Amino acid sequence: MHYHLSQIPERTAKPRSNGMTMVMDKGLSTREVENFIEVAGPYVDIVKLGWSTSFVTPVLDRKLAIYREAGIPVYFGGTLFEAFIIRDQYEDYKRVLDKYKMEWAEISDGSIILDHSKKCELIRDLKQHVKVVSEVGSKDAANIMAPYQWIELMTAELEAGSQYVIAEARESGNIGIYRDSGEVRQGLVQELLTKIPSEKILWEAPQKAQQTWFIKLIGANVNLGNIPPNELIPLETLRLGLRSDTFHHFLDK
Repeated sequence: MHYHLSQIPERTAKPRSNGMTMVMDKGLSTREVENFIEVAGPYVDIVKLGWSTSFVTPVLDRKLAIYREAGIPVYFGGTLFEAFIIRDQYEDYKRVLDKYKMEWAEISDGSIILDHSKKCELIRDLKQHVKVVSEVGSKDAANIMAPYQWIELMTAELEAGSQYVIAEARESGNIGIYRDSGEVRQGLVQELLTKIPSEKILWEAPQKAQQTWFIKLIGANVNLGNIPPNELIPLETLRLGLRSDTFHHFLDK
């Protein structure tokens, strides 16, 4: 940091196992990636190429190379995995991961119906090749699960070998662990934390109010995901109590 301030919460250092920030790349150009890394690279732990954007990105190889050169892991969005699964092309998906030298992969079932035992079987298989993150929650707003169901699914997926379980919210932050207004389903989150270690959950939180809520609940080193690239520096100030929303939270009372 450029100057000293007291009463700043301690942040974990890269490579982090908690306090992670996952960035959503929805189609950045190579120049945008370079500019983004120049300013925010120290605060980025992993990048998701949103849903199936990698399928239509013309400069995919170059983009992946830039992230790799910066030491930032990348993975393809879970919707791409689902697109392969629904077409019965799982082996093709693994070949794609190998072709692009991917070290991480996301397994999800937000857009398809996938038997959970099968999902866990795929996690167990894929973890032999890459680090796996798995997403829990549906992209269908009508599909509302009880907290105990979230807990059962997350527990089984972690036991199957997921590095982290992602709490679904979409890139808009208005589904899954949130109401359609973007408000956090606080009771659901509190119940999840009674059974699932906070450091194993990656909370999708694209909106500032959502990020603030989780920082105040769990602390500066909460895992947050689906962060827009231009919100990395603002998020880090939130984590450190240097923005009005968390300004008083870390000060001695």
